[in-house]
Amino acid sequence: MTIRIRLATYNIHKCRGLDRRTSPQRIAAVITELDADVVALQEVLDVQNGQPEFNQARQINSNLKGYNWCFGENRRLHGGPYGNMTLSRFPVQVCQNYDVTWRHRERRGCLRTDVILGNDTVLHVFNVPLGTSFIERRHQARRLLSDEVLNHIECRGPRIVVGDFNEWTRGLASRLMGAAFEVVEPRMFLRNPRTYPGVLPLLQLDHFYYDKQLSLRSFCLHRSRKALIASDHLPLVAEFETKAR
Repeated sequence: MTIRIRLATYNIHKCRGLDRRTSPQRIAAVITELDADVVALQEVLDVQNGQPEFNQARQINSNLKGYNWCFGENRRLHGGPYGNMTLSRFPVQVCQNYDVTWRHRERRGCLRTDVILGNDTVLHVFNVPLGTSFIERRHQARRLLSDEVLNHIECRGPRIVVGDFNEWTRGLASRLMGAAFEVVEPRMFLRNPRTYPGVLPLLQLDHFYYDKQLSLRSFCLHRSRKALIASDHLPLVAEFETKAR
């Protein structure tokens, strides 16, 4: 049996839009437009006892229907957790956050979410934003590809790595990830392969890497009117197929 999964990655920029308004509800509305089975979000606040606009993870989830979610804290910001969030229409089996921080740079994490697709088939989704420093990303790519993270003994099912890699040229991080995984190449699907910033794309920062156990069926850059204003990034959406065990 073949299982199809629709997966999105979206840097929500702390829910702060290009109109300088912070709105978790608007981000949730964009996610609803995506109609994705799994959504990997970066730059999310989860501050429960502060300003309501910073209680983003729970507000986003409460404005959606049918999703399970998990959150990986990377550091504290505005008095509460700040990090990555993954939403899944499938049951979640494992949720684990790995520290990929390099030296004294901003704390970064990779959120692993194991989702049960059915018939004992588990998809391992790794949600990560890499650092802004060239050398920092080198360290982080090697850390990701270690036996402690992507090559962990527990990861026997297909793996997908998504997020804001902050790499607009083919540096070492891209080469290392590309050697270990298949890569979604936007230029194969889009007239303009650049995806950031959304209004006038100049760079390609957001990426999909995936196992050969998965077959890529479609890819798009979501450019709705709401998405163009909700964050400085636009969501990327890809559909994959895999065979059930």
